[in-house]
Parts: sequence; C-alpha cells; structure tokens
Amino acid sequence: MREVASVTELQALVGRELGVSDWVTVDQERIDKFADATDDHQWIHVDVERAKRESPMGGPIAHGFLTLSLLPMLNSNVFRVDGVKARINYGLNRVRFPAPVPAGARVRSRLHLKAVEDLGSGRYLACVECTVEIEGNDRPACIAESLGMYII
Repeated sequence: MREVASVTELQALVGRELGVSDWVTVDQERIDKFADATDDHQWIHVDVERAKRESPMGGPIAHGFLTLSLLPMLNSNVFRVDGVKARINYGLNRVRFPAPVPAGARVRSRLHLKAVEDLGSGRYLACVECTVEIEGNDRPACIAESLGMYII
C-alpha cells in the first residue's frame, strides 16, 4: 500500500503508476450474489450448465458492472491519501470491458494517476486510470477512468 502524505504529494505523482492491487477471485458465488443484488440473471452469468454448453466463452462470466464495482475494494489496497477530511466517489469518465472475466478467474487493478485538479475551496479532483487485469490473460477485463474528490 502506497501512503501519500497529502494532496500536494499526490499532485507530484501525476503521470506515474500508483501501484497494483492484490489478486481477488471472482467466483460463481460472487457472480450469483451480484445477480441477486441487481436483478440481472442473464443465463451467461448464472446458469453454469447452459453457459458451459452454449456460451462462446465456454462457461459463465462475471457481469461487466460486477467487475467495475470491484474497483473501490481493489483500489483501496493500492494507495491512500492522508491529510484529507474525505474522499468521495465523483464518477467515471470512460469505461470499457475489453475481455470477459470467467467465473473462478482472479483479477487485480493497476492504477495510473492521470490528473489532480485543484477546484478551489479545499477540493481536488483526481483522475485515476484503472486497468483490471485477468490473471493469465493479455487483454484486460476493464479499463476505467475513476474520479475521486478529495476534500481537505
């Protein structure tokens, strides 16, 4: 875990890789729970036998939005900024899902700091490019620009 002492120190890291998270397994149980939470029970995610028979991926895959929803957890073990009152999820600029995550695969997030903008009044907007890698796969599962608002 990279500990950044302040937003000023974070600004000095623009253009650099912040680090890589630990691996996390996306098992069928996690996929099923996500399907229940979102009411998205498309067979390609939750019907294991049918997905093995009919899916071009050869088995069930995680929802793209499940992969995206892992970013806060994955990213929280990469870096933290001290000296702030709060960090608020501000949104996303761009999200793509180049490769599916097969049930049982392990993923991790690689973070690259693109920008830290001073918005005044003690507010800073950081843009971090998050690349969710799939173990053993050259293509990433997700590439997203995540926006975090830091309040000092």
